[in-house]
Amino acid sequence: MIEIHAARPEDGPGILEIVSRIDIFNSAEKACVQELWNDYLDKQDASEYHFLVCHDSGRVVGFACYGLHPLTKSAYDLHWIAVHPEMQAHGLGRALLACVEAGVRVGGGTLLLIETSGKPNYQATRRFYEACGYERQAVIHDFYASGDDLVLFAKYLNGKLATVPVAQQAT
Repeated sequence: MIEIHAARPEDGPGILEIVSRIDIFNSAEKACVQELWNDYLDKQDASEYHFLVCHDSGRVVGFACYGLHPLTKSAYDLHWIAVHPEMQAHGLGRALLACVEAGVRVGGGTLLLIETSGKPNYQATRRFYEACGYERQAVIHDFYASGDDLVLFAKYLNGKLATVPVAQQAT
């Protein structure tokens, strides 16, 4: 039975197991998840990070981490979302993302931002975000490293369009 809820301390090993199985994550990215998880555990309700986990029969098979974007009133960042490779393509990522969006709305958020890599091995990730209604807002070339662009996606959660048609943009 699939269940998504706020992460508990005992979910940590499962989250880190998933991260270790995702081939496109490099060692620095894997360490970043550990750092955010540690902050979540150390600060409990005072943490700026929210972790959700997806369980299948008690086993952690996916997770997401999000939080309020600094210096904003209603913009949030999706920091991480991952599904165990054996469980991908079963709708778990969409379900997790829908729960993140619901959590953002409950927190008064109206905008969810997602940053990801422009490298070819992240193509499926970018297609996933687009399929979930996120619009590509910007590409910053060579951001992460030479040849590794930052691709920024956005989705307004209040029905507003993330992009303004060219005819309406200020000149």
